[in-house]
Amino acid sequence: MSDGNVRAGLVGFGAWGQHHANAIKVTEGVDLVAIAARSDSSTAAAKEAYPDADVYSDFNELIARDDLDFIDVAVPSHLHHAVATAVLGSGKHLLLEKPMGVSLEECDDMIRLANDNKCLFAVGHELRLSSMWGKAKSMIDEGFIGDPLYALVELSRNPYRQGADGWRYDIDRVGSWILEEPIHFFDLARWYLEAAGQPEGIYATANSRQPDHPELHDNFSAVMHFTDGAYAVVSQTLAAFEHHQTIKITGTKGALWASWSGAMDRTRHPTFSLRAFNGGEVVNVSIDKPTGELFELEDQIA
Repeated sequence: MSDGNVRAGLVGFGAWGQHHANAIKVTEGVDLVAIAARSDSSTAAAKEAYPDADVYSDFNELIARDDLDFIDVAVPSHLHHAVATAVLGSGKHLLLEKPMGVSLEECDDMIRLANDNKCLFAVGHELRLSSMWGKAKSMIDEGFIGDPLYALVELSRNPYRQGADGWRYDIDRVGSWILEEPIHFFDLARWYLEAAGQPEGIYATANSRQPDHPELHDNFSAVMHFTDGAYAVVSQTLAAFEHHQTIKITGTKGALWASWSGAMDRTRHPTFSLRAFNGGEVVNVSIDKPTGELFELEDQIA
């Protein structure tokens, strides 16, 4: 490990935590020096994959180190508050996977700790770093579509993975499936319609194809109204196949239509496109580099 590099610790080495570890590994100037993993299998996997890193079964031991510049946390949603408050309470900078917490009180508590201890605190809304979703935002800000009036952010995908010990299908541990993924899309919708003010009202509907678990919403849609009259539709289904995300934005002068498709969300070989309408013709907008959650995760670490 090179002197002068940023020294990172990682809490969580499940399926997504391993992607976080790789993102740290491939980032120039950052060293992954410590990993905390809960299960015996995850601990063994971390030791094998990162023999130069110290591996702990107790995240508190990792947090207690005084040689870490920041800690990246990728654990199930119900553990976010406990781990994040321990990190922030120690005075260390934090990158936390979304959702920030499973309640408003948890989120407020983390923000307070970050402010009190002067810690940098980032939540993983990495889609804002996308070469394509970000290009759409730049075009909106440059006035290509005029005043934005409407945004649709829609995802059609295969069912969620269970997660370790089935946590993603346990409402007490996941918080809700709206927090699990549509939170990304609410973030994008607000970002795209930023010029239209703040959301002032929302209507939502959902249903489940699981008779024993109606609280787990396979299909979800919301309409969000903004102060200047614009509105956004956020919609998701987990009852489909593969992973297909679409964004459509219209304004007083034109429209944007972006789409992303892959066999799954974590593919490194997606198909994607951004088309723009200026009121007279449709053009294909060039995207300068691949886009997808794995690419954005690497940019987030960097």
